Amino acid sequence: MTDSKPNRRRSLLKGAAVAAGAMSAPMVSMAQTTSFRFQSTWPAKDIFHEYANDFAKKVNDMAGGRLKIEVLPSGAVVPAFQLLEAVNKGTLDGGHGVVAYHYGKNSALALWGSGPAYGMDPNMVLSWHYYGGGKALLEEIYKSINMDVVSYLYGPMPTQPLGWFKKPVAKVDDIKGLKYRTVGLAVDVFTELGAAVNPLPGGEIVPALDRGLIDAAEFNNASSDRALGFQDVAKNCMLQSFHQSGEQFEILFNKPKYSALPQELKSIIDYAVQASSADMSWKAIDRNTKDYNELKKAGVKFYKTPDAILRAQLAAWDKTIAKKSGENALFKQVLDSQKAFAQAAGQWQSDYMVDFKMAYNHYFSTQKKA
Repeated sequence: MTDSKPNRRRSLLKGAAVAAGAMSAPMVSMAQTTSFRFQSTWPAKDIFHEYANDFAKKVNDMAGGRLKIEVLPSGAVVPAFQLLEAVNKGTLDGGHGVVAYHYGKNSALALWGSGPAYGMDPNMVLSWHYYGGGKALLEEIYKSINMDVVSYLYGPMPTQPLGWFKKPVAKVDDIKGLKYRTVGLAVDVFTELGAAVNPLPGGEIVPALDRGLIDAAEFNNASSDRALGFQDVAKNCMLQSFHQSGEQFEILFNKPKYSALPQELKSIIDYAVQASSADMSWKAIDRNTKDYNELKKAGVKFYKTPDAILRAQLAAWDKTIAKKSGENALFKQVLDSQKAFAQAAGQWQSDYMVDFKMAYNHYFSTQKKA
């Protein structure tokens, strides 16, 4: 009779080797890929769509094949202003835009972007959102309008220009009667200033300016404005404004699809948002600077918005928020929360921050003596 022990030993060793090989294989290769279809609210050529893709790439890289986000440009599935509904219904798994685009659902949503935010810069607005109660309020507003979504805010935007004009505006009366494009609560502010406002999405602004359907328009920044072709239809850009001086981006997820993800992937999304916020801030400085200079080379003339117009914006904003607060309890709640945070944080920032313009002028001012 043949001794089976050596055969049994060889079989056990072979089995152990197979098991070891399986254990050493990357687990990701055996995991099923979850694909999310996103749409941005931006044209493909806009730097904002690039920011959306930057976020998706960070998630995709960190998820190692377990989650893949594909981002389509504005209009690929739904128009820009219908993004929230499409994500809520599951027509899209997610999207990239701004909260102010949902203004028509509840006016309080525009407070994440429109107006002077009690003197807070966009990074401070994000601080209020994540550490001062803003996030809970946004969730409450979405719940009140039956939007089953998960929202991440990120990416503090530089102060937006007053906009592009056929001829510069020198006084408040110059705004009266202008057919002007803006969005969110800025619609109410410029209406209060006497403009005839048309809230067009980004991709429609330049064609409307070109055809004379509007006289002036704001969008966002030097890079976006240049990519969209503002310099081809207007040669005057007014810099500095309070109409959208504290805005940020929003990344939306359909809540049931987000909730079905394992916690590890939810954490990857969370940290990708934070990384994208920093990266976007750094990229914006570099690209906006370069495109600002290119616009100057293209013959665009830049003017500082007169202080009289800035003060008139603040006065118009005060009237707007007083009216909206009386109509919408959530609107007043958001304002009260912002105001309390801004009063404390604004004092801290004002006391601690040095005047960087002083240092810049010390080294680069043309008025410096040789």
